[in-house]
Amino acid sequence: MTQPRNKGNYSLQSRLLLAFSILLFVFLGLTGIVLDRAFRDSVEAGAAERLRGQIYLILGEVELADGEFYFLEDLPEPRFSQLDSGLYGFISQRALGELWRSDSARALNLTDTGILNQPINEGESRFFTTASGEGEELFVFQYGILWENGITEYSFTVMENSTPYYLEIRNFRNDLWSWLGGVAALLLIIQFLLLRWGLLPLQRMAQDLKQIEEGGKDRLDLRYPRELQGVTANLNMLIDSERKQQQRYRTTLGDLAHSLKTPLAVISGAMRDLSGSSPGAGIAAGTLRAVDEQVGRMNQIVTWQLQRAVRTADSSSLGQTVGVARVLEKVLNALRKVYVDKDIEAISSCPADAAFHGDERDLMEIFGNLLDNAFKYGKSKVLIEVGELSTGNLRITVEDDGPGIPPGQQNFVLQRGARTDSLSAGEGIGLAVVKDIVSSYRGSIGISESDTGGARIRLELFASRATGVE
Repeated sequence: MTQPRNKGNYSLQSRLLLAFSILLFVFLGLTGIVLDRAFRDSVEAGAAERLRGQIYLILGEVELADGEFYFLEDLPEPRFSQLDSGLYGFISQRALGELWRSDSARALNLTDTGILNQPINEGESRFFTTASGEGEELFVFQYGILWENGITEYSFTVMENSTPYYLEIRNFRNDLWSWLGGVAALLLIIQFLLLRWGLLPLQRMAQDLKQIEEGGKDRLDLRYPRELQGVTANLNMLIDSERKQQQRYRTTLGDLAHSLKTPLAVISGAMRDLSGSSPGAGIAAGTLRAVDEQVGRMNQIVTWQLQRAVRTADSSSLGQTVGVARVLEKVLNALRKVYVDKDIEAISSCPADAAFHGDERDLMEIFGNLLDNAFKYGKSKVLIEVGELSTGNLRITVEDDGPGIPPGQQNFVLQRGARTDSLSAGEGIGLAVVKDIVSSYRGSIGISESDTGGARIRLELFASRATGVE
């Protein structure tokens, strides 16, 4: 049976791509924040320097006479003379308050009028933001001076609308994150391609192992990076050892089969000789028949148990891809000749590309036992259906219209550990063999009653759809 996929079992490529993506986004995010903050500070520092220059401009043109400030000529900066131009100038004294404001500030209302009366020492400057009564945000630069009499301190203040500066910051921020987003996408693509290139040896190893499992290759290639050569060498040693061990199992069990079959054949021949001798030999005919029957049972059981042992040893071996339709047709052709006198109609449904991963002899024996029982006990019709499930398993269903298998016997023949010698002659041995084969491939088998009253046997085996199957 296929194992359920663990949702957290991500591939190495997915893990590395996720880790590098997180690192990339964190790095670019922090870079964007730092650059955005640096540009904002640079813009605000530039605004402060610009306003400082405007204060120096006012200082160069202003004159004080009789406690009042006046200008000999218009200021070189025309925005000071334009109403609501966005650039405003003020001169104030702590004790007297506001002494002068530019024409541009005639209609300006400040939410905090006290900023013009705040004490400021000579040569000291301050830069901050405030708001007008209309909700307009203003950059404020103040500078303290001590006038020519050396006694009175004055505060020169210049304010400017901050909207153009913040618009510049906003445009820069949009461009910055657009460029960083594009760079992130480009780096992710490059990163993905580099990871695919770096992990190609592992993907090639996985493909080679799959080909070995399916019988397409015998060993892993040695053309792998230095870091994987030790792994591939050990895997090749394991594959070679497994195949040698399987060969030893088959050779030993084959020798054992011949060793056991020969004495049984001698005993069987002796029983036939005794049965043909004169009645005076002292052995009853019924006794001879019973002994001959038990010898036959022993021969059948030994054969089945040896096949079971070989199959158990082969259950972990590396199989080949076998075409199911070809094996099914071969078995059906043979059974049609054996049961030609019964005129059984065999209806099969099997996709041409259905494939079985394993030993062809196992699939042949599965079909042989199931269909032999169906032909033997069926009256006129046998149905065979082969299909693939969504899990990737191969489902095989065989139905007949015979007397069926009694419910009590169904559970017995499929029970784990059931002894074959406890079954009556001719019953259950074939299904027990099929059960062991299916179990060796981690499959499942079930018996039920068909729609025609006979037996329905359904089993599942690991399989896949493949082209070019044998």
